[in-house]
Amino acid sequence: MNITKKLKENIEILNESLGISKSFDVVNRQILIGNKQASLLFIDGFAKDDIMLYIMQILQKIDVKDCRKDMIEKLMEEKIPYLEVEATEDIEQIKFMVLSGALAILIDGENQAIILDVRTYPVRGPQEPDLERVTRGARDGFTETIVFNTALIRRRVRDPKLRFEMTKIGRRSQTDVVVGYIEDIANPDLIQDIKKKLDQINTDALEMGEKTLEEFILGRNWNPLPQARYTERADVAAAHLFEGHIIIMVDTTPSVMILPVTMFHFTQHAEDYYQNPAVGTYMRWIRLIAMFLSFILPPLWLLLVYNKEGLPDFLSFIGPKKTGEISLLMQFIILEVGIDILRIASIHTPNALTTSLGIIGGLILSQFAVEVGWFIPETVLYMAMAGIGMFATPSIEFSMAIRIFRLILLIATGFFKEIGFIVAIVFVFFVLLTTKSIGGTPYLWPLIPFNRKGISSVLFRKPIPEVRYRPDFLNVVDKDSSPPKDQTPE
Repeated sequence: MNITKKLKENIEILNESLGISKSFDVVNRQILIGNKQASLLFIDGFAKDDIMLYIMQILQKIDVKDCRKDMIEKLMEEKIPYLEVEATEDIEQIKFMVLSGALAILIDGENQAIILDVRTYPVRGPQEPDLERVTRGARDGFTETIVFNTALIRRRVRDPKLRFEMTKIGRRSQTDVVVGYIEDIANPDLIQDIKKKLDQINTDALEMGEKTLEEFILGRNWNPLPQARYTERADVAAAHLFEGHIIIMVDTTPSVMILPVTMFHFTQHAEDYYQNPAVGTYMRWIRLIAMFLSFILPPLWLLLVYNKEGLPDFLSFIGPKKTGEISLLMQFIILEVGIDILRIASIHTPNALTTSLGIIGGLILSQFAVEVGWFIPETVLYMAMAGIGMFATPSIEFSMAIRIFRLILLIATGFFKEIGFIVAIVFVFFVLLTTKSIGGTPYLWPLIPFNRKGISSVLFRKPIPEVRYRPDFLNVVDKDSSPPKDQTPE
């Protein structure tokens, strides 16, 4: 639907959908431009006051002789000294731009409106993300404003082939979603697949931002394994773009989604690359061991206790002399639930009291539980070690998946002993084997299918100059990350 030349009719149409006369923050400022009535439509709180004042002063000084047939074109080319300005006759476009924070200028007798991007959003400054802290490195992180986030990436990726394609998702929310990639590196088929999935999304709103978007893109399933990686660090997002990954940004969300990924993307951290390769490799191994122990330690200890008579002498210390008033399986389950309750409580607790909550929950309650006979020290010890391994996991989504699988393994071992342990391990491996990221990416790559160079990069933090080729599973256009010989500086 296009606007008409009658200003009054246009305002009436916009009033029905925008609620100009009902919503206090939808402002219709009427002024005279030359000898013509005009309306300035904008959202109070989004428009910059100083720019609005400057624009109004210019418009009110326009002479009557300038109000001729090509008035809109003349105003844009000669009278309005602003960078982001365009003309439109589409009434839906006017609605969307006004609700997004832009200024719409409608003039009586003209069948076009002038749109000026004068918006400014309430924002916080780029700060280091709490979930991805590093001892050395950049301290800026993504914010809730999508334009700021693209700028943070542009600052690191000055490649002219970097593309940020924007679309709107949500019939009511009209949320801005950006797909980012480097055009001559990323797999074009994967880019088209992701854009097609975005176009097919039919929903009122993205209530939980990128998490809601992920469930539309990756499908509906109950698999706890994360199939998309999130990061709040601009340097991490830039590094993945250079590898050939695709990122998705959602407005009002202070992180980006990285696609496609494998399981081993959730075992690495930016800290590895801000340290010496030897130190980074050591940290990576320690992290892998901690994650593995978080999954296997409590169920394995429980299995060994059930088969204590068959243990060799050097493992004779395993197993309690007294099991307590509650069975070992129930002790582990109660401790699992207790850790989750403590974690949830810490989220809802003010920062000033979080430390006190951890001390009360972690020390006092466990000590009293042992003293009254609920638990034995061994179950508290091994569950505490599993909890530390869980917090050593870089991705909170992957750590939650490990927790779910650990609980399944505990219950299976507690009820069915050796058979339950083996069946549960096979089940977890089967889930890992059959899980695919977007584009059919194998979740266990480079382990299955085996890739020697890939597994070497997972296990060792190699010096950056040695990492020449991009990961095979991405099927990128440019596989070699080193410049051609004729472009290599001497």
